[in-house]
Amino acid sequence: MSPKNKTHSGAKKRFKLTGTGKVKHASAMNVHKFQEKTNSRKRRVAVDNILSDADSKKIKKLLGK
Repeated sequence: MSPKNKTHSGAKKRFKLTGTGKVKHASAMNVHKFQEKTNSRKRRVAVDNILSDADSKKIKKLLGK
């Protein structure tokens, strides 16, 4: 019997799968120092983004999907 593959701990904290199987991730630069950023920039980084198809194949493998 083959051993089971383990889910990558770092990947499961950073990525989520949508219902259609796309990989969702948070924008960078969205943790601190908000007084130095413009309002439009803060709004832009607040939304989650969809990962590109080329990168999502690697992430799905890390997530065990």
